[in-house]
Amino acid sequence: MTLAGFITYGGALAIAAAIPGPGIAALVARALGSGFRASLFMALGLVLGDLTYLTAVVLGLAFIAQTFGTVFLLIKWLGVAYLAYLAYVFWTAGISPETIEARKGRGGLFSSFVAGLTVTLGNPKTMVFYLALVPTLVDLHNLTAADYGMLAACTVVVLLVVLVPYLALAAKARWLLRTPPALKALNRTAAGFMAGAAAAIAARQ
Repeated sequence: MTLAGFITYGGALAIAAAIPGPGIAALVARALGSGFRASLFMALGLVLGDLTYLTAVVLGLAFIAQTFGTVFLLIKWLGVAYLAYLAYVFWTAGISPETIEARKGRGGLFSSFVAGLTVTLGNPKTMVFYLALVPTLVDLHNLTAADYGMLAACTVVVLLVVLVPYLALAAKARWLLRTPPALKALNRTAAGFMAGAAAAIAARQ
């Protein structure tokens, strides 16, 4: 992969990670309920979940890319449809004080880490987004072990850069994230990014 390819992947991943969803909602709830340290371990669990999906996509789709080109078209349009649906959900409802309150959790650092991992592995948004984006951003036919290592490192750095400010803000500004105007702005912004991502994926050849 070229430097431009890694930059493109990192930028797309940053946008995807910054869009509020089940993972962000759970992370914010953990920060509100348990503080910065526990939510940091939850963020590490989220990162491991993303790495799991990245690895599965690279290993599984590398073979499919060589044999079933139409599968990618199906995955692409499923991803577009799902992102459009998420845009609608966040515009009309999204994260509310009630859902944040319901996602509060107790326990130690290990339980926070496991919670982050399970949230990501059980999140269809993450799965569909990787399946839709990676084939359009990464040349799976010529991907080397070194390229995968760079992608994994890029994934870890980008996700931590995006997620840590979320949990830091939630831990220090609890009153702000609980106010309806702030949550509404967050939800509407998320919906806009979702719709934009869906349009970008649909336009890519």
